[in-house]
Order: sequence, then structure tokens, then C-alpha cells
Amino acid sequence: MITTENYTLPGSKGRIMSMDLTYDEANRYAPLVIFVHGFKGFKDWGTHHLVAKYFAAQGFRFLKFNFSHNGTTPEQPTDFADLIAFSENTFSIELEDLQYVIDWVCSGSVIPVAQSVALIGHSMGGGISIIKAAEDKRVSHLITMASVASFRNLWPPIAERQWRLSGVIHFPNYRTGQQMPVKSTLLDDLDRNPGRLNILANAANVKQPWLLIHGTADSVVTLSHAHELKAMQPNAQLLILPNADHVFGAGHPYLQSELPTHLHQLCEKAIAFLKQ
Repeated sequence: MITTENYTLPGSKGRIMSMDLTYDEANRYAPLVIFVHGFKGFKDWGTHHLVAKYFAAQGFRFLKFNFSHNGTTPEQPTDFADLIAFSENTFSIELEDLQYVIDWVCSGSVIPVAQSVALIGHSMGGGISIIKAAEDKRVSHLITMASVASFRNLWPPIAERQWRLSGVIHFPNYRTGQQMPVKSTLLDDLDRNPGRLNILANAANVKQPWLLIHGTADSVVTLSHAHELKAMQPNAQLLILPNADHVFGAGHPYLQSELPTHLHQLCEKAIAFLKQ
């Protein structure tokens, strides 16, 4: 039987991260996969629960979590209820959060203990996952979905000057109608850590098996990002899904019980890759 367990874990600056682990009770020793969400994302967005169940049915434990500063709270895990925390997020904070999660699952906190983990990162979470895979030998496999090749893809370059002058920029959330603030400390983080936060440079250092997945109809992170990443790491497998968009046919809320076609194709290819 497929079951899901819920956990919390202190993340960066002590902020609580909500997590859940989905697995087949008959296969508690299954390999562990950690899902890393993207910008303005969260662990319970759209189809993520269906993806977790799909992986569990195919012989994996699937852990998804909310970054400590993604704007959700344990009490409101599907709402951006804490825009102050969201405004203070940085890429280094997210790398620290992911480090805590990997430490947690590899320390015996999840029974049985994971000796290694596979990372699946979407969009901005793909960039975070690439860096972490280059840093941490406990990452056995890397799968990126519509990953950015540069964090600066998340905003127009012309916005940076005004962002630094005003100290904050607002990103519209068209789904919720919210104007989501991000302080210029995020830019400061990029300036202070140009090597560590260079996704392409880290891509060249990824030694693990890597499956790069991107859709041709992605208007948020264009297909050129996948080609840039592939050029930096020729050993990565590049899977291009014709007509797939940035979320591979998903949306939030997602009320259907079956995965959308493109996302189902992605999951099939990911499972085959992990079982190689």
C-alpha cells in the first residue's frame, strides 16, 4: 500500500520546513528520491502528489519539501502566507536547506537510512540541484526538469539597477494575484558567491548520471538553457519533449487523478533512467 508520512525539519535560520515522504509499505528499503521545487513553488503544488505516488509505485521513496523561505508555513503549506520570509530568500539559503534535508535522510532520521539520494529539481530547483550534485557525493543521480542555466534568468537584466536602488523588487504571482517581494540581498548573494552560484560552471563538475529534460514549448525557461547545460556537461543525457511547456502539462490546482501526458512521459523516462 502506498502511504505518505509528514515531517518537519528546521531549515536555514531555524525556519521550519514541511516535508512528506511517499513510499510503498512493502518496499521500505526503496531508493530515495528528493524533489526540489522551483521559484514560487511548493511541495504540494499541482501534480506533485501524483508524481510522488507514481515513483512509489515504481519502487522508490519520494521525499518532497518546502524551502524554509519559500513563503509557505507549516500551518498554510499551500499559501504564500509569509511574504516577509519570501522576500529574504537567497540561493545560498536554499542550498543550506537542501543540505539539511540530505543530512537528515542520511543520518538515520528516516527509517531505513538512505546511503545516497537522487535529486529531481524543477526550474530554479534544477539549478539548486545541479550545484548540490556537484558538491555532495551522496547524490547518486541527478534529474533536472526545465532547469535554468543561470539564476539571473528569473528576472530581466534591466531590472537589477532599480532593484538595487530600491532594495526590493516585486514578482507578480498571476495565479494568486499577489505581488511577491524579493530583497536585493538575493543579488548580494550572487555577487558574494559568483563561483558557487554559477550553475553552468557547476554543471561541468557533475560526475553523477544526469538526465536533462526540457520541453520545446517552455516559454518560461527556454530550451536554450538545456542546450547550454548539455554543452557544459556532455555526459548528461538530454531528453527533449516536443510541445511540452514549463510544467509539462500540469497546473495548480490540478483536480484530475491521472498525470498529464507530458508529465507522465517525463516520469516514465526518469524511472527508466534511475533503474539503469
